[in-house]
Amino acid sequence: MSKRKVIRGITVWQIVVIAVISAVIGGGVAFAGFTALNQNNVATNSTSDTATTTGTTKTSNVSVKTSSAATKAFNKVEGAVVSVINKQRQSQNQTDIFGNLFGSNGSDSSGSNGSNGYGDSSDGNSSSGSSSSSSSSSDLETVSEGSGVIYSKKNGKAYIVTNNHVISGSDSIEVILADGTKETAKVIGADETSDLAVLTIDASKVTTVASFGDSSKITTAEPVLAIGSPLGSEYATSVTEGIVSAKSRTIDVTDETTGQVTGQASVIQTDAAINPGNSGGALINMSGQVIGINSLKYAESTDGTSVEGMGFAYPSNEVVSIINQLVKNGKVIRPALGVSVVDLTNISSDQQSSTLKLPSSVTGGVVIASVESNSPASKAGLKKYDTIVGIDDKKVTSIAEIHTAIYAHSIGDTVTVKYYRDGKLSSTKVTLTKEASSTSSSSSSSSN
Repeated sequence: MSKRKVIRGITVWQIVVIAVISAVIGGGVAFAGFTALNQNNVATNSTSDTATTTGTTKTSNVSVKTSSAATKAFNKVEGAVVSVINKQRQSQNQTDIFGNLFGSNGSDSSGSNGSNGYGDSSDGNSSSGSSSSSSSSSDLETVSEGSGVIYSKKNGKAYIVTNNHVISGSDSIEVILADGTKETAKVIGADETSDLAVLTIDASKVTTVASFGDSSKITTAEPVLAIGSPLGSEYATSVTEGIVSAKSRTIDVTDETTGQVTGQASVIQTDAAINPGNSGGALINMSGQVIGINSLKYAESTDGTSVEGMGFAYPSNEVVSIINQLVKNGKVIRPALGVSVVDLTNISSDQQSSTLKLPSSVTGGVVIASVESNSPASKAGLKKYDTIVGIDDKKVTSIAEIHTAIYAHSIGDTVTVKYYRDGKLSSTKVTLTKEASSTSSSSSSSSN
């Protein structure tokens, strides 16, 4: 895949860049088409006389009665889509004294992640799983804004799914309901890998709960609606219409702190407008079911070409699996080998030859930088400087690919790891255990 700039969300300083993207073309043609398409839907109650004298022009007493599937679908979900406000202590955000003048703090939705031209839609604060919402409001300021979807209501609480990057680094989270009611939210769980989080608020003012549809049943070109708060809560509950451009696209997932590509995700592609602030909002079908959580978009390719109509949403089936784990455990538990690795491409050709002793034909893989004691990898005989090139029948050429291969399994599964050691290709069986509760990564390495 060629490198493209991806936007997941933005801070105010990024709005200036993004705001110039859209343009309206062919206004005359569009207007003519609108008139023709709606002629049959116009019911004329009475017709005023055509003005024949200057200054006496009147409007016609005409009513338009329309009822579409899109309107009905939107009405079902409208009240369940909320604005999510990320607030942080002022001392954390005053590194630039001119920031507020030029919009460095404000509406969430799609930051930039430097690496590979991908945006992480955060405000630059990289912590995943935000803090609780207990800070005094007097020392807090809005850092970013995004969207969320109320999907459950029970025992006096309403549960909201949003993106992890929307709430990342927060000291307090405010949720604004569709009717303008403001509620303080609590983080139940957040997962940086899937970029999803679950919040709860008091349910007494909640009147609408969205339902999830089966994302495996969607079809290419079926109509969809995107609902959220583009550019922040000022434009809350905005709706755009489009189609499913592709049922499944594979995109790289980047670490919010380092920009390192750490995995891959399968997402729904749509041409429904997804703008900064839509992160965490709903992508719905014409039955009013949530089939995806809007998260990111392509903004431009590496050659500077602007891109329009390429938004992406995490499919509902995956979302449901993740949020159920977050509600139950507060986190997502994934399998792991128990090693830290680095992309082979970050190793010099001299070191590949002298230290790793790799054949010249090996151009991709991940090199083990360290092995945890008593880990599955150590028990299977894997060592530092082994170069992993395959998991089962899947080729591994990068950290992203080894994460994807491992995360496709469950804890307790046994996988075959193919690796080079001292120039020779070998393999070993590894039984996966859960990954460490806290893992660290740098710009060149990652834990697996």
